[in-house]
Amino acid sequence: MSTDSPARPAARKRLLLLATLVFLLAAIAYGAWWFIYGAHFESTDDAYVHGNLVQITPQVAGTVIAIEADDTESVRTGQALVRLDPADADIALQQARARLAQTVRQVQTLYVQNDALRADIDVSRADQERAEAELARAQADLQRRQTLARTGGVSGEELLHARTALRSAQSQVAQAKAAREAAQAKLATNEALTAGTSVAEHPDVQRAAAELRAAWLARARTVLPAPVDGVVARRSVQVGQRVAQGNALMSVVPLDQIWVEANFKENQLRKMSIGQPVTLSADLYGGSVVYHGKVAGLDAGTGSAFALLPAQNATGNWIKVVQRVPVRIALDPEELERHPLRIGLSMTAEVDVAEQQGEPVAAHAVRSEPALSTAVFDHERGEADAMIADIIKSNLAKP
Repeated sequence: MSTDSPARPAARKRLLLLATLVFLLAAIAYGAWWFIYGAHFESTDDAYVHGNLVQITPQVAGTVIAIEADDTESVRTGQALVRLDPADADIALQQARARLAQTVRQVQTLYVQNDALRADIDVSRADQERAEAELARAQADLQRRQTLARTGGVSGEELLHARTALRSAQSQVAQAKAAREAAQAKLATNEALTAGTSVAEHPDVQRAAAELRAAWLARARTVLPAPVDGVVARRSVQVGQRVAQGNALMSVVPLDQIWVEANFKENQLRKMSIGQPVTLSADLYGGSVVYHGKVAGLDAGTGSAFALLPAQNATGNWIKVVQRVPVRIALDPEELERHPLRIGLSMTAEVDVAEQQGEPVAAHAVRSEPALSTAVFDHERGEADAMIADIIKSNLAKP
């Protein structure tokens, strides 16, 4: 026992030195790793997949007669999703067609009346000239008979007949003049209604065409198309349900337009800038699938600032809490196509902050094009315009 006792402190000392050396080497290795690699990356597992939830809402009220797509089904842009009863819209469209046709005929009548009124004015002018000539003859005849009456050459009855003829000629002149002025006034009114425009461009025709266009759009909108490619989610509409304008019937999620929202602590944003590369992994696939993306932008505030009930820090029991700022990360479309993601999935994100070639986080780029757009509703206006042109053409009188 006495021979082993001096060896134990020595062995213990060697173990302590060895442990100290191990910890020292570990600290040196960690420090080297941190300065060479770790300090250039900021990571978080508080990241989730986000995307657009495109709500399908009717633009006109109606009763649902068919649902063309259900939850989890993929749809293409322009594909019909919901159909509403078109009976009322069909009747309104027929009425609008009839009103446009009637208006075209009425307006064309104004142009036809112009020519007829000009002819009536010429006739009235000729009648007035004849009446004035008759008046001049009647005046001359009365003067001659009055001269003869002083010498007894004509009887009083003849003189009375001459005066009657004069009054009759004066009345005819007044009637011809009144008819001519009435025709001129009506022509002026018609010309004011038709000046500088054609039948198709006449305001009355344009108003009726606008009513037809509105009725056509209301009829076309009884079919609700998919604005984007995606997957149907949150269907709440049922067949036979009466829906109003703006009611959310279902949503379409474009899974090719999703992004990741990573919530970084405020002290992790010091070197972060737009455009820095990001590597991500999803809990869905594990570490075997790695996504590559870029920092697309930082939110305008922390998560608590936009919360429904923001924290009230102006109290005596205030405790500082490290805030997190949502950072938007754009994903590689090709990787996303190979390994699809779903909205809400958990992700782990690591940003390479060593690269400082990107834009500063405070940069405000002005967008020159829409972030998202759809053209599924453009054909409606074209078809309505074609229908209007056909109705106007078919109701114009042939020359």
